[in-house]
Amino acid sequence: MVNKPLVLVEVRNGTIREVSFEALAFANQLMKQGGEVTAALLGSDVSGLSKELFEHGATKVVHVSHPHLKEYTTDAYRQALLQIIEVEKPCTVIMGHTALGKDLSPRVAMKLGAGLISDITSFEQDEQQTLFIRPIYSGKAFEKKSVSTMPSFLTIRPNNFIKQHQPLKKNRCTNIVDLKVDIKELRTVVKETAEKMSGQVDLSAAKIVVAGGRGVKSVEGFAPLKELATLLGGAVGASRAACDAGYCDYGLQIGQTGKIVTPTIYFAVGISGAIQHLAGMSQSKTIVAINKDPDAPIFEIADYGIVGDLFEVVPLLTKAFKEILTR
Repeated sequence: MVNKPLVLVEVRNGTIREVSFEALAFANQLMKQGGEVTAALLGSDVSGLSKELFEHGATKVVHVSHPHLKEYTTDAYRQALLQIIEVEKPCTVIMGHTALGKDLSPRVAMKLGAGLISDITSFEQDEQQTLFIRPIYSGKAFEKKSVSTMPSFLTIRPNNFIKQHQPLKKNRCTNIVDLKVDIKELRTVVKETAEKMSGQVDLSAAKIVVAGGRGVKSVEGFAPLKELATLLGGAVGASRAACDAGYCDYGLQIGQTGKIVTPTIYFAVGISGAIQHLAGMSQSKTIVAINKDPDAPIFEIADYGIVGDLFEVVPLLTKAFKEILTR
């Protein structure tokens, strides 16, 4: 079924998001490393990013430049993507399961009467069909789904597919197509964007997450967590309880009503392990729980558990990692 996938590339602050590289790898896996994988690169001045897409598995890049595509808006991207699909006629359209992907994919799929499978974490494939696997019931179970429409729409969960990188050979021909699109009047226009956590790693895509809960006790209590996260090149997260208590911004919330994260290492610091929170991080590859309550539910899913005062344990961990990293 999937013989010509189209990957929608996400660009933030002039940089391609990691999930787009993972989506290219996912597309190549579906193709079994054969055929054409097209990357759709939208923006107002992003043509210089095409080389990275070829290095990560794209065989063709469709570059769409328009002033209305400088910042993401639903109307502009929906109109542009529909026109790209009309020209390229892909069998499937792949996006990251991000704020953009979750907003855009169902709108375009509905417009085309196409099937959509979201939040894919893996897939199974044989000669007959491809089954996509996604978590349900807050991660307590998984379901396998297939889709038969053409095109179909798929969104992948970040950090579940390993990106591929291969430097371009000097004589390799790069297939870049400039496509002009007609974007009509928009209902919304982005005038300015402000990032509260500027300069830090994107929480949704972070490989290492240090998250604090009610046990952090205060805004100041997050300081040692931030120090550890910075040292390891990771991001800081929080439980809903910590956000509700005013210890940190809701932009850091991880859980069923917050962000879904799947890092390589997840530090759960002062987090009891409520089901709402587990829904957002239970698929992390390695979970390290730090809590003074030995009966805290978080220890039931943790790979490593430390029973102790987080204000003593976290600084000790930071010190140990510093020693290791400076060897």
